[in-house]
Amino acid sequence: MTASNLLTRPLTLPNGGTLPNRLAKSALSETLGTMDNRVTPQLVRLYERWAEGGTGLLITGNIMVDRRYLGEPGNVVVEDERDLALLQAWAHGVSRRGAVLWAQINHPGKQSPRGLNRENISPSAIPFKQDMQTFFATPREMTEAEINEVIGRFASTAGVLKKAGFGGVQIHGAHGYLVSQFLSPRHNVREDGWGGTSENRRRFVLEVYAAMRAEVGPDFPIGIKLNSADFQRGGFTEEESLAVIQALAAAGIDLIEVSGGTYEAPAMAGVKASTREREAYFLEFAEKVRQTVSVPLMVTGGFRSQAAMQSALASGSLDLVGLGRPLAIEPDASQRLLAGEETRYRVKPITTGIGMVDRMALMEVAWYTRQLHRMGRGKSPKPDESPLWSLAATVVANLRGAQKTRRLRAS
Repeated sequence: MTASNLLTRPLTLPNGGTLPNRLAKSALSETLGTMDNRVTPQLVRLYERWAEGGTGLLITGNIMVDRRYLGEPGNVVVEDERDLALLQAWAHGVSRRGAVLWAQINHPGKQSPRGLNRENISPSAIPFKQDMQTFFATPREMTEAEINEVIGRFASTAGVLKKAGFGGVQIHGAHGYLVSQFLSPRHNVREDGWGGTSENRRRFVLEVYAAMRAEVGPDFPIGIKLNSADFQRGGFTEEESLAVIQALAAAGIDLIEVSGGTYEAPAMAGVKASTREREAYFLEFAEKVRQTVSVPLMVTGGFRSQAAMQSALASGSLDLVGLGRPLAIEPDASQRLLAGEETRYRVKPITTGIGMVDRMALMEVAWYTRQLHRMGRGKSPKPDESPLWSLAATVVANLRGAQKTRRLRAS
């Protein structure tokens, strides 16, 4: 380790756990589960590839808590121990290569493609904005019994993953999924104890955390991925996000990952040129967070160069550099960064020229997901793959996947 390369330094979490360096793979939705939502060897192979690449902390994509409510075809769902052997292989494949594997635990709420689930649920029956209603159906408002059931599911899923040997778990509280929906006054207009005030809106995430902590005990790391803001009029604000972070810090959370945006308002779409140049899109918000809490912070979004990563760590505003798309096209990028070198490839916008598709940022998600699938099959990523070809292949695969999922549920 050289004194100048801050990326190589280990990080000790509040509960005493240690991460081997300051690079973390942020969650990317792999959709590499079976059509009945089981773990697959492809997931084990993909994460072994990343672990060999030098990244200290690897956070999985969406592991859902309920087979009735999927975010995409091919999501992994952990409701019980039926996949315990493969979950153990997944965790062991990472840990024996020196990295730490955390599971991101999620419920999509209403953010699920039309036709995939029999219905979608949310804190309130608020539809998506008009130009997205073709893709996303209006949800049904959750009952209080359903809210309590989902809280219990987050906890039981965390318990199974701990038993399987995962190094920690992360609550997905960002990007417009269910936890994020509860936090947002735009999507949560309830007037009971789960809405109506910012305190009531954050009750859901606090109870999810409390139930998970009771299930896994004090020594098992629990983190959260949280929006700095939703970037929508009437949505979740920075002030509200700070209040949630302060409440979670007081409750004992081990790591907070800062991100932003939703499917309706992707954060990267409105990034200023000056912010892009600095690279870390949410660093200004992290600086505000650091003034109020001492919990370890991870910032994801925009990091590309050695200089930006070193500068951000040196400022003390964050503790972990979160990488997503760079590792989807260059799985061993962390080895170069830890050696003080630059990555081989630079992330660039993926566009089809179809305005509606590009504005929703769904094309970029689909394009990068295909690179994960290539690595899951033992192949290398294809950084020059055609966006239009990727779009066509993804649409066909999703239609087939949704049909298979519905047939399996009906049988």
